[in-house]
Amino acid sequence: MNAIESFGRLLDIMDELRAKCPWDKKQTFESLRHLTIEETYELADAIIEKDIHGICKELGDLLLHIVFYAKIASEIGEFTIADVIDGICEKIIFRHPHVFGNVSVNDAEDVKTNWESLKIKEGAKSVLGGVPNSLPAMVKAHRVQDKARAAGFDWDVREQVWDKVEEELDELKVEIAQMDVEKIESEFGDLLFSMVNAARLYGIDPEAALERTNKKFIKRFNYLEQQTIKNGKPLTAMTLDEMEKIWEEAKMA
Repeated sequence: MNAIESFGRLLDIMDELRAKCPWDKKQTFESLRHLTIEETYELADAIIEKDIHGICKELGDLLLHIVFYAKIASEIGEFTIADVIDGICEKIIFRHPHVFGNVSVNDAEDVKTNWESLKIKEGAKSVLGGVPNSLPAMVKAHRVQDKARAAGFDWDVREQVWDKVEEELDELKVEIAQMDVEKIESEFGDLLFSMVNAARLYGIDPEAALERTNKKFIKRFNYLEQQTIKNGKPLTAMTLDEMEKIWEEAKMA
């Protein structure tokens, strides 16, 4: 009951905001869109940092956005928050016949395969049709490959992917030697796609892995900057060997 009461309180607050707050009254689907994307990335950051309090906070922000969209839709007679909730309930029940029906599954892979088959029955024109066009390229590559896997399109043995990675790397080197920028870009894409595939096969989220490396690089580079400030010598005046020495210190730190 506490969850129901809390959700009801949020709905009441949204009603008040739309009636009395000048900023909230003027918002539309379109004006909220970029804010929702921002909130989603803030949630992703909290997850990467394993910030449980932050995850809780960002989930609240996203929930507010969901309620906000539903409120706007209800005002123009399109749908309500009840429609949103009922819709997801029905979809989840339909896509989990192994829980709410008589279908048997052996493992999570069976669940994913059934999920994609059921989406086709729902009217999806393609297994890949549910991948949003606006997803960041690396996230999209991972989702595309994951969905193709659920349809049975994948390596028999995951170690085979490294032959593909080496093949794409060799093709990239050939184009680099020719200095054809367009073809180099194409081969870079193929190599990155194969690396994302390798990450997927080994249970690694490539987006999370790259973000952790970004944060690691930033931390070490900040250390490098701090040390140069202490020494009274700007980075631009240092040799690469001098930078490398401090960089190794940062790695140890």
